Amino acid sequence: MKSILFSAARLLVFCALTSLPALAQPNSGGPAPGADPVEPPTETPIDGGASILLAGGVAFGLKQIRARRLARRSIKAGVSD
Repeated sequence: MKSILFSAARLLVFCALTSLPALAQPNSGGPAPGADPVEPPTETPIDGGASILLAGGVAFGLKQIRARRLARRSIKAGVSD
């Protein structure tokens, strides 16, 4: 129990210390509150690597399903490695 509390405390301190520099940044480049933006925000397409990541996730999921079915069939058939 003591080690779990110690680990949780270390994790909390680590997260707090690593997030503080992000709060100390000067102007983030975004519009000021209540001010009309002079330029529209930059539109960034998300599809660049997201579609490749999604396709990889689907392929990995299908591979895992196929491996589980194959393992289940070999166990039912009584085949051992």
